[in-house]
Amino acid sequence: QVQLVESGGGLVQPGGSLRLSCAASASIFGIRVMGWYRQAPGKQRELVATITSAGTTNYADSVKGRFTISRDNAKDTVYMQMNILKPEDTAVYYCNIAAISGLGQWYNYWGQGTQVTVSS
Repeated sequence: QVQLVESGGGLVQPGGSLRLSCAASASIFGIRVMGWYRQAPGKQRELVATITSAGTTNYADSVKGRFTISRDNAKDTVYMQMNILKPEDTAVYYCNIAAISGLGQWYNYWGQGTQVTVSS
């Protein structure tokens, strides 16, 4: 069973930066999209950023210009550099990998979540 292991969360002051990483415990065949989602207390999980196997990126409007998603295809790893952090960025961040098998079946993998807290 492949697991996604996240790291890089923590407590940071407003205006600060953090870099999240998410690595698969084993090679995943057919990765198409890697991404980050977040869930704040009392709110639904929301998409933060995604990156396709071709390198096309997509960002939530609330993080455009501040967050940058990237990936290392050789390592099945996805990163997210978060700059100019705001208190409203406080949430549990989850990484996601969507892959398609040779038989055309889609699989979704989720990390366990890493807490990001932005506070002075």
